[in-house]
Amino acid sequence: MRAAVLEAFGQPLVVKQVPTPELGTGEVIVDVVATRVLAYAKDVLSGERGYVLKLPVIPGPGAIGRVRRTGPDATRLAVGDWVYCDPTVRSRDDALSPDITLQGLSARDEGGSRLQEYYGNGAWAEQVRVPTENAVPIGPIAEAEAAAWCWLGTCLVPYGGLAQGGLKAGETVLVSGATGNFGRAAVAVALAMGAGCVIATGRNRQVLQTLEEQFGSRVRCVALSGTEEDDHAAMLRAAPGPIDLVFDILPPMASSEQARAAIMTVRPYGRVVLMGGINMMGGAPLQLRYNWIMRNCITIHGVWMYPRDAPQALASMIRSGQLQIGGQEMDVFGLDQVNEAVANAAERRESGAFRTTILKPGAG
Repeated sequence: MRAAVLEAFGQPLVVKQVPTPELGTGEVIVDVVATRVLAYAKDVLSGERGYVLKLPVIPGPGAIGRVRRTGPDATRLAVGDWVYCDPTVRSRDDALSPDITLQGLSARDEGGSRLQEYYGNGAWAEQVRVPTENAVPIGPIAEAEAAAWCWLGTCLVPYGGLAQGGLKAGETVLVSGATGNFGRAAVAVALAMGAGCVIATGRNRQVLQTLEEQFGSRVRCVALSGTEEDDHAAMLRAAPGPIDLVFDILPPMASSEQARAAIMTVRPYGRVVLMGGINMMGGAPLQLRYNWIMRNCITIHGVWMYPRDAPQALASMIRSGQLQIGGQEMDVFGLDQVNEAVANAAERRESGAFRTTILKPGAG
């Protein structure tokens, strides 16, 4: 099969023939129809983010595709079924504290690195091998819809955090970092889960305006000044009442002051979910006050990715119409254009354009 291979950090991807994945027990082979190019893929492939990724590797976390082959443990999946290939691969020998690797992207620790030795290759290829439980049925779709369904992978991250934070219908949620791809998805997912109001914060006024236009009066946007006290006060003014849940998805280049200004808007007995990249590439620590957390009974959840059953739950939300995936603006590239696709995703991130970069390995 043909695949895009990263042979060295900082070097262009090479599209070439590689061995087709072999099917083992507990696995599924999927024909990749469409897959995302993350906005920060360029930073990962250059080595700038320092992600654990053993080379050479086929990058690409997650995909929409059709089942080609199943193993003996699959009793409901059938050849030809449309599935989402969940890149969050977990070890099976410790249900309480499983090791995790993100297929085609990164590993969390030493155990995740061991998983990566087998499940390292991602979806920027004509076929991908995933554990059986990671081939999530999404029901029948038209092939032309596959690119739009890739947004499922983006929405899964904030869905995992908001679910862990116990978001309830009618609550007020503050999304810290709402102008990035995952932050914008967090706004959409929070509303789909029943949030009464979403306070969306960020520095890109153009994106904030787009969010208000797209989602209407349930979204209130706050353009940040960069001054912690002023931004903290502005967020509180924007809220219709107490802020029940703060969801932080700020990128690594954001400051701890920016994160803290948002976190400390949460009401007493409120919840905070941390899913961003603060301190990932250095910088000052978060420095939340112990007494503030204790006396206000604040619950803080650190969340990486999402529970095992989240992809099926989110696919059901899309099927029911609770979460809309149509109407997205997308830039679509074939496998031979993979380096152009990576550059395009980076350019879209810098410009703040609300577009998704899609790779279709079967396209010319």
